[in-house]
Amino acid sequence: MNFYTVTASFLGTAVEFVEALTIFLAVGFTKGWKTAIYGAVTAIVILALLVGLLGYPLVKLVPFHTIQLVIGLALLLFGVRWLRKAIARYAGLKEMHDEEKAYLEEVEKQKTHVEKGKSIDIFGFTTVFNGVFLEGLEAAFIVLTFGVAANSMPSAVAGALIAIALVCLLGFLLKKPLSMIPENMLKFAVGIMLTCFGVIWVGEAIGIEWWQGDLSILVVLAVLLIFSLFQIKYFSLCATVKGRDQ
Repeated sequence: MNFYTVTASFLGTAVEFVEALTIFLAVGFTKGWKTAIYGAVTAIVILALLVGLLGYPLVKLVPFHTIQLVIGLALLLFGVRWLRKAIARYAGLKEMHDEEKAYLEEVEKQKTHVEKGKSIDIFGFTTVFNGVFLEGLEAAFIVLTFGVAANSMPSAVAGALIAIALVCLLGFLLKKPLSMIPENMLKFAVGIMLTCFGVIWVGEAIGIEWWQGDLSILVVLAVLLIFSLFQIKYFSLCATVKGRDQ
């Protein structure tokens, strides 16, 4: 098992499925669990087929260094996007994500679209399907990229399965959005991890030999963390100064 791959896959999948669970619960409580379950299962089946169809060609047919370069670049773009949003939230430039608020907004939206006399509510089904599919697609991207690029697909899949099982269990026991989970912090951590692995894998693909092998991952993580904290402090001070001037 690859510890870094398991951890990154777990965190990335957990973040995505916390948001998917919020949509699932909102539809389940307002439109019925049959509608919510059908929408979620349909999305998961399609996602599983896509992962199976895309994962095999990546592993078996494409040269490993090509995979590493392409995936490394994709991770950089993906990770920087997450990191940029997290920095903006912590600096006060963007509203913090609130799972409880998102849940209440989704409930109100569902209440305005009532379809009487149907066992499956089409609007509710579509909402759950879209939510689970889109969030799951990002999770699948993380699992595939980490699994293939680190040549450790079992570790990536294990991390994802643990995350899904944990989120589903908490959702079943609590029957409410997982607002107690520090999702903004998780997104910040995942953004740093994705960016870090993007840097490492692009470097390896172009022939860079990193210092002390896997230990270099910790160095890059530390540099990214320090830089991100500096950015948060800088933009926070800029916003404060601008507020005073106005």
